[in-house]
Amino acid sequence: MLAPVLRQPLQQVSSEQIEVLGEVLRDEINLAVWQRQLPAQISAFASALLARGEPLGQSMVLELASPESTPNFSGLVDGYSVLPGQAAFVQDLNGLVGAFACLFDAKRIGLRLRILDKAMCPRFHVDHVPVRLITSYAGVGSEWLQEGVMARRRLGDPAAEPSDTALIERAQAGHVLLAKGEKWIGNEGGGLIHRSPQLPAGERRLLLTLDWLA
Repeated sequence: MLAPVLRQPLQQVSSEQIEVLGEVLRDEINLAVWQRQLPAQISAFASALLARGEPLGQSMVLELASPESTPNFSGLVDGYSVLPGQAAFVQDLNGLVGAFACLFDAKRIGLRLRILDKAMCPRFHVDHVPVRLITSYAGVGSEWLQEGVMARRRLGDPAAEPSDTALIERAQAGHVLLAKGEKWIGNEGGGLIHRSPQLPAGERRLLLTLDWLA
């Protein structure tokens, strides 16, 4: 029989410095959080976008010849150029895509930008992807659990989710999360346990995700 694979206990790390994102490359880290403060221009654009009360659901696959390539965001939030801060917002997207591509040497990245008025994935779960970048530009941020708080075999079972809110970790608007999924080599059975937050009545959030496709 093959001996079970032994690994260090899974951990999550956070910092106000962008360099923390590189920590996700360590075997024992399944989440790195850059606790950044959004520039005022970008926060203003995100808030103005939500204030319009319109739906938004955009997605695209970015093809990059190299991590230093400039992504083609043509069609993404183009219709909101009248809102102050739109150019700064697109520039910020460019920076996040560039950091993501550089970190993983990604050639194809799946981008999704959405306005949500309810929890998209309200139950704690793991993603079946190698790694995903998640950030809320406005509104409440994603929630996750430290290892051991919930039994993985009971994912999806409402009765198994923690009732003590002190056990639930929460991101703030602007924070950038790099979360490993089940398809990261060596992380099988160790994807970050997380969920979408419940939104307060009448509130919405502007959510960006990036997926490493190739």
